[in-house]
Amino acid sequence: MSNQYSNRSGIVKVIFLVIGVLFVLRLSMLQLFDKEYKEKAKNQSLRNVTQYPARGLMYDRNGELLVYNEAVYDLMVIPRMVKDLDTNYFCHAVGITRESFNERMEKAYKYSPYSASIFMKQISKEDFGRWENLLYRFKGFYVSKRTLRLYGKPIAAHVLGYVGEVNEKDLEKDPYYKRGDYIGKSGLEKSYEKELRGLKGKKIMHVDVHNREIGPYMHGQLDTMPLEGMNLYTTIDSELQEYAERVMANKRGCIVAIEPSTGEVLTLLSAPCYDPNLLVGRIRGENFTHLNNDIAKPLFNRALQAQYPPGSIFKVAQAMIALHLGVITPTTGFVCDKIIGCHGHPSARTVQEAIKMSCNPYFYYTYRRVIQQGKYKNAAKDSQYGLTVWHDYMLRFGFGQRLGIDLPDVKGGNIPDTSFYNKWYGKNRWSFITIYSNSIGQGEVEVVPLQMANLACIVANRGYYYTPHLVRYYGPDSTKNPAFYERHETGIERQYFDIAARGMYDVVHGAGGTAHKADVPGLDVCGKTGTAENYGNDHSVFIAFAPRDNPKIAVAVYVENAQGGGGTWAAPIASLIIEKYINGEVKRKEFEKYYTDVNPCQKLPLTRRVKKPRKR
Repeated sequence: MSNQYSNRSGIVKVIFLVIGVLFVLRLSMLQLFDKEYKEKAKNQSLRNVTQYPARGLMYDRNGELLVYNEAVYDLMVIPRMVKDLDTNYFCHAVGITRESFNERMEKAYKYSPYSASIFMKQISKEDFGRWENLLYRFKGFYVSKRTLRLYGKPIAAHVLGYVGEVNEKDLEKDPYYKRGDYIGKSGLEKSYEKELRGLKGKKIMHVDVHNREIGPYMHGQLDTMPLEGMNLYTTIDSELQEYAERVMANKRGCIVAIEPSTGEVLTLLSAPCYDPNLLVGRIRGENFTHLNNDIAKPLFNRALQAQYPPGSIFKVAQAMIALHLGVITPTTGFVCDKIIGCHGHPSARTVQEAIKMSCNPYFYYTYRRVIQQGKYKNAAKDSQYGLTVWHDYMLRFGFGQRLGIDLPDVKGGNIPDTSFYNKWYGKNRWSFITIYSNSIGQGEVEVVPLQMANLACIVANRGYYYTPHLVRYYGPDSTKNPAFYERHETGIERQYFDIAARGMYDVVHGAGGTAHKADVPGLDVCGKTGTAENYGNDHSVFIAFAPRDNPKIAVAVYVENAQGGGGTWAAPIASLIIEKYINGEVKRKEFEKYYTDVNPCQKLPLTRRVKKPRKR
């Protein structure tokens, strides 16, 4: 009998031992190996809060604040911690619909049930203040403070750029960013992203059962402080930028103004312009869609991305190359015939007169001498040699390549070379007579307005330029980019650029000049008009610098589809920019009002109109 009970006792002990082992194994699994319960326990007691740094500020060349920050809040959610929530009350408090709530929660669950993600972003301090005291009632929700970009003046949108939420490409490219972070999307915000963004910090907080923070974990020993972004000190003259945008308010085109002696960009705008504050905050998406669908393309940066035919402003570079190569002299003259559209002026007897009158036949014959230098008897082979030489010198002027300005998405234009025409026409199947339209800035030549302003800088400096740039220095150590202080030489003698400067002075001030409307009383303005053929009406083009000696400003103005030529529209607008910058004010009030109010641009959409080459 005792043996019978003894056997039963052994069985019971074994059962208890097995149960004990199972309990130990299960507890070990839960505490040591099962990440789900570990994360759940951790999230219930600790909260990792990202400390977002303040993004660097931006100032103009005179110290005026252009871009600053304002505090906003992101409402965060940890889905598995959301319990006993009165959804209708919650939606009413934070100002969203039930459908929106469900969509946001579904998105948060997909991201992670146990980790925090953004439920509502960029809540203003006013909106947050209305329901801040109710937050303790919403288990699983908390707020994270960050900053929002704001702009003191509604100007320079294409220069300053905007920030937006990171996308998949951003996340793949740089592990620094996490979902919900913001990054520079355009303009200086994009070019100087690493300098502006700073470094994120981290704070680990204990939270109670009501999701309220009750103190730092380990007395904050594991916390890290955010590092503020660096400030940018730009080259922009905000007063001039604001004025230029007012002048171009009802037009399509662009203005680029540069200080020739430094390459510092004073003004860069693309019209139509838009208020950069439109692409800030929770309304950004709706406004972006509206701007993106606008037929006038306000988001398109014409100053850097539009590749236009330059028209007759290109003749200045043509003349300099021809003089340097010795195929013409300063006193070379050509008969003004009708081979390429003469406009009834006297024949140019010198290079200076040819620039003043913008003589098409003169530059036709000049370009022919550059392309057909007589090195080879075969016309096609000779033209290939001449075009190669011409192409090389055009690159020295900054054409046909991206200028190294500190903005993204810059185009380089097109200066056709032998491979271009060999591919188009076939090798040895083209010559000067095939490509002569290049002589007057038409044909296959395309330039970016930034390059046009740079050409004005080259003549102003008598043969060289500095890379155009928009940031003087940044950060507490006043860091500068050494590339912006490298002098780029064209390799063409100064004496020839003196001729170009005198010719451009005559364009504005001389009898028979094509841009008398660019005259600013008391200033020696030097300029060159252009009329560029395209779809619809011609574009009005003008480049200028002033004063003639020791120039302070070089400017390019492009007005799209403005029939009448460069001297009619672009030149007077350029004169207003020059007068405003050098004199500080414009005294020609009626002149100013007319060219500010007038809209010469052909209405969109355009119809194609093909014409013979023109001069102005």
